[in-house]
Amino acid sequence: MNSPEWGYALLGSLGSMVCGSFSAIFAYILSAVLSVYYASDARSMEREIAKYCYVLVGMSSAALLFNTVQHVFWDTVGENLTKRVREKMFGAVLRNEMAWFDAEENASARVAARLALDAQNVRSAIGDRISVIVQNCALLMVACTAGFVLQWRLAMVLLAVFPLVVAATVLQKMFMKGFSGDLEGAHARATQIAGEAVANVRTVAAFNAEAKITGLFEANLGAPLRRCFWKGQIAGYGLRRGAVFLLYASYALGLWYAAWLVKHGVSDFSKTIRVFMVLMTIDRKTEVEPDDVDAAPVPDRPRGEVDLRHVDFSYPTRPDVQVLQGLSLRARAGKTLALVGPSGCGKSSVLALVQRFYEPTSGRVLLDGKDLRKYNLRALRRIMALVPQEPMLFAATIHDNIAYGSAADNITIATEAEVVEAATLANAHKFISALPDGYRTLVGERGVQLSGGQRQRIAVARALVRRAAVMLLDEATSALDAESERCVQEALMERSKTLSTTTIVVAHRLATVRNAHSIAVIDEGKVVEQGSHSHLLTHHPEGCYARMLHLQRLTTLPPAGPSSSSTTSS
Repeated sequence: MNSPEWGYALLGSLGSMVCGSFSAIFAYILSAVLSVYYASDARSMEREIAKYCYVLVGMSSAALLFNTVQHVFWDTVGENLTKRVREKMFGAVLRNEMAWFDAEENASARVAARLALDAQNVRSAIGDRISVIVQNCALLMVACTAGFVLQWRLAMVLLAVFPLVVAATVLQKMFMKGFSGDLEGAHARATQIAGEAVANVRTVAAFNAEAKITGLFEANLGAPLRRCFWKGQIAGYGLRRGAVFLLYASYALGLWYAAWLVKHGVSDFSKTIRVFMVLMTIDRKTEVEPDDVDAAPVPDRPRGEVDLRHVDFSYPTRPDVQVLQGLSLRARAGKTLALVGPSGCGKSSVLALVQRFYEPTSGRVLLDGKDLRKYNLRALRRIMALVPQEPMLFAATIHDNIAYGSAADNITIATEAEVVEAATLANAHKFISALPDGYRTLVGERGVQLSGGQRQRIAVARALVRRAAVMLLDEATSALDAESERCVQEALMERSKTLSTTTIVVAHRLATVRNAHSIAVIDEGKVVEQGSHSHLLTHHPEGCYARMLHLQRLTTLPPAGPSSSSTTSS
């Protein structure tokens, strides 16, 4: 990863080697100064001391220069490395399939913490520590050379004692690593709880859950606190004293032990493990490769016929729960297919499979007669637009949130006119224009500055500006009032006719899909009825769709008031 900065690394290594060599040379000069004081001739002693003072001043100046070179160039390497690692991690995270995000260890708060902290750990472990390792390797080489040149017998004795100190510290590190347990996991869980609490602060406040959230946070921090306390006690009163004893027992090692301590002290085992985790994250091969160059290209304007054939599906985190069972249905090109049914029957899962957020357990999902798995994933999603059940907005302006819909791989950005047109079709232009900053209004984190209905209309506008061949609507108008819902429905139907867009709608309110070309009733993961509104009522008068329609009509009837009851009695 450091290859683009090999020149900086080379200069930094030069500075590190010179600084490491100077440490041994300084020790040699200081020992020479001490020997001068034993001279009997005062004039000779004065001359020698003056000479060594000039030497020390010169070496100090050189050390200052090379130390600056060492840190400037290695810091440059480290900063660039951190930037590239974060970019690669972020790209790797976004390439992963939806099932990867469903896993508990890949919750949004944990991924965010990993992006923020792990890249810095890589810099610390690779960028910063290489500087120290090079410096101490130079120190070791110069000190060894000087020792064998000056007195090889003494050097051999010191080298024989040296492994004892190494063994003591290695044993200490191994013991403390096992005793620490999963400290990183505990800290990650605490970070996740804090992130979720802040993101959902309104819900926390509404249910007076502050004490409960605080308790969960403290519980996750309690285990690391207790472990660190006992870790400190054992390290301070037990193993550390043994290491110090060996240090003083081999005090003559001085310089050698210092080099060893710095060299091995910076190579902390737990941080090295975190480095490997980061590299594994970057190199992880996603189950659904978005940039498969061998995949078939998607036509710029496909017909848009979507076909699901004998599809079984279970979410990877719940493999024992069968969501779809042998489901087969077809959305004809340029037509509207509505999916209705009780909650949890698998309607939204169909949309997830069409966008290849997940892969079916068995069966196939086809676009224009070809299996979705044969298409390039990025190209496939480029011809689709999605309005999710819970519209998520970015912490940007309204204009930018709508324009994101047309930003396919940062190539095409919607014009101002296209953004306004999409907002008008989504019945959002009126309320946007009434805002002080209009389309430049910041929506806040996750769109918190807007109401649910306003967020939903912006999400619809974001889908409309894409001019996609396949439109996927998951309860797209559930938060709108009757008038806004009617306007949006008419706009979607008009856009579908104009562009021959295939539309798949997931709906709870049946009144919103009665004009769909085909309505598929899903129950327990299977299509139990399918046809137009009139066809279902005519051929299945006692069927699931008819019962759902009857129940919804009953719930929308106005309750009988006092006046009606008095009229009846009269």
